[in-house]
Amino acid sequence: MSQPDAPVFEIRDLQVAIGDRPVVQGVTLQVRPGEKHALMGPNGSGKSTLANALAGHPGYRVTGGRIFLRGEDVTGLAPDERSRRGLFLAFQYPVAVPGVTVGNFLRAALMARQPKGAEGALKDFRKTLKARMGLLGIDPAFAGRYLNDGFSGGEKKRIEILQMAMLDPAMAVLDETDSGLDIDALQTVAAGVNAVCGASVGVLLITHYQRLLNYITPTHVHVFIGGRIVRSGGPGLALELEAKGYEPIERELGLDRKPA
Repeated sequence: MSQPDAPVFEIRDLQVAIGDRPVVQGVTLQVRPGEKHALMGPNGSGKSTLANALAGHPGYRVTGGRIFLRGEDVTGLAPDERSRRGLFLAFQYPVAVPGVTVGNFLRAALMARQPKGAEGALKDFRKTLKARMGLLGIDPAFAGRYLNDGFSGGEKKRIEILQMAMLDPAMAVLDETDSGLDIDALQTVAAGVNAVCGASVGVLLITHYQRLLNYITPTHVHVFIGGRIVRSGGPGLALELEAKGYEPIERELGLDRKPA
């Protein structure tokens, strides 16, 4: 049984390749319940590669290291098994699924987590969905619309947060949730993250910019360049990056950017 202060999520010396090309080059990180870790880095630093590898995407090959969720080694598990154990990934570019409504998609996702013979566990699904949509300020009519089909960027991201609220994960990885959002949509999405991710949920926010962190206050900030964490600190580190950019750190460490 996990100790109260034990990490909900841990990465130990993780190395990831795309094909034969190394991208993530030895990342170690611990996230405890209630902590919000911001991973900030320039384009091409490998942030999205890391996110996809954590979720178990088959196109991203783990060549070394381990991933632990609530103390269990999940490195070799398929994406659906990681999800069942409490890992959630919000995509940078959510995919449209014409023909499948938001409500049916969420019901299917929740059913996939239920043990065999526990079909009655979702008897309050509609009530819960309505409550979560109200919490996030989402029009109930969206439950009957096809998933992300014709949605604006802000609507797609809000539906991602709705998925997170319904699945109730132990660990949420948010890959550039602020990408493509105007200020109003950003504030709405950030408010949703704050409402859903309480003291029991660990969060890894992957972003380019400090602006998201104006609304979701991180407990830890990490600078990610060249496929690894090169500096860590508190919220003030994000403000420093906003003011000075990444280049001073790259020059200091003698690092070159590599596309990922």
